[in-house]
Amino acid sequence: MSQHHKINYIEIPVKAMASSKAFFRKAFGWDFVDYGDDYAAIKGAGIEGGLFVSEYVVDADKGSVLVVLYSDDLVKSQADIEGAGGKIKTPTFEFPGGHRFHFCDRNGNEYAIWSDK
Repeated sequence: MSQHHKINYIEIPVKAMASSKAFFRKAFGWDFVDYGDDYAAIKGAGIEGGLFVSEYVVDADKGSVLVVLYSDDLVKSQADIEGAGGKIKTPTFEFPGGHRFHFCDRNGNEYAIWSDK
């Protein structure tokens, strides 16, 4: 299958690298490869990507692209996110095809997570 014109990498701004990596490790089990102090490649997230130090945050209400994760168990995912220091931005709601909620990481970046279960 050709990779031509396929999305294959995302980069996420973070204000604090160490606490960001800790959040994603604890909440989702992701791992990282450091490339200096200001960049870390994401491993185990389902798509290749990286974290980079920035003063900016991802906010879908302001037109940012929204990264949406999948979950086999939304209740457990919410508990894992909150246990890792994340905050729920939009409580779980139903949409055609499943349920989802939006959350912010420790930097204030917004994400969504959904399930068809």
